[in-house]
Amino acid sequence: MAEYQNIFTQVQVRAAPEMGMVESVELSNRGKGASFSNLAGWFGNAQLGPIYLGTMGVISLAAGAVWFTMVGAWFWYQAGFNPAVFLRDLFWFSLEPPAEEYGLGFAPMAEGGMWLISSFFLLISVCAWWVRTWLRAQALGMGKHVAWAFASAIWLFLVLGLIRPILMGSWSHAVPYGIFSHLDWTNNFSLTYGNLFYNPFHALSIVFLYGSALLFAMHGATILAVSRFGGDRELEQIADRGTASERAALFWRWTMGFNATMEGIHRWAWWFAVLVTLTGGIGILLTGTVVDNWYVWAQEHGYAPL
Repeated sequence: MAEYQNIFTQVQVRAAPEMGMVESVELSNRGKGASFSNLAGWFGNAQLGPIYLGTMGVISLAAGAVWFTMVGAWFWYQAGFNPAVFLRDLFWFSLEPPAEEYGLGFAPMAEGGMWLISSFFLLISVCAWWVRTWLRAQALGMGKHVAWAFASAIWLFLVLGLIRPILMGSWSHAVPYGIFSHLDWTNNFSLTYGNLFYNPFHALSIVFLYGSALLFAMHGATILAVSRFGGDRELEQIADRGTASERAALFWRWTMGFNATMEGIHRWAWWFAVLVTLTGGIGILLTGTVVDNWYVWAQEHGYAPL
């Protein structure tokens, strides 16, 4: 018989759906039902719902729907209202910000005005969802770690679409809405400012990006490897260290030379993930506003060969 490996033979437990707390909670904003998914059960908890939206959740979804509809309508217009062309060229369509000559002013709808209006609704949507994460954590007596992590991602989002364009004096420096146009913007951005590979904050962002992937994979693998000893019940192992955490720690010391605690590994993972967008946003913000050519800057500071 094959050795027990829970990543392949996960048992899906079915019971009455967990509907959440009911004491001192406003239930009118919460979904009334819940269901289970076999597919979701392969990856985690199979229960879907109930969901709590509240005022901020409704605002976020409504504003996000307006942004999505405006971008989609512009793509539909670019396709000539032809469904075959829409599907064929979807990745090439783009809603572009206003041209350089409009500065920070409002442009005609077909020349960037649509981008400005849709961007306003996207900003409202993202910020409202952030407020929602804070309020839900507060209502549940949780720490605000998720909200602060989300804020790091929003920082990069704001730098790209709001803060840096304002400092540069034109909305034309913002990122367009489109698949390939977004990739083209990134490529041209690097070429214009002397190759982002010589931007030290970009380098840090990549380090934390790859580091996050490695760290999360290693942690997940370690917990799965000791789940037969109860390692997946991490809170219990934090409060009362058992054989699962002892074996995991011993394995890490033998293979890596050190180990974090059952609680500390999550601090490592949180910081690595948060620093991806935090350092990335700093690097983007400095580009064009403080440093015009990163290759020249790197040569002047001994970061690149002369």
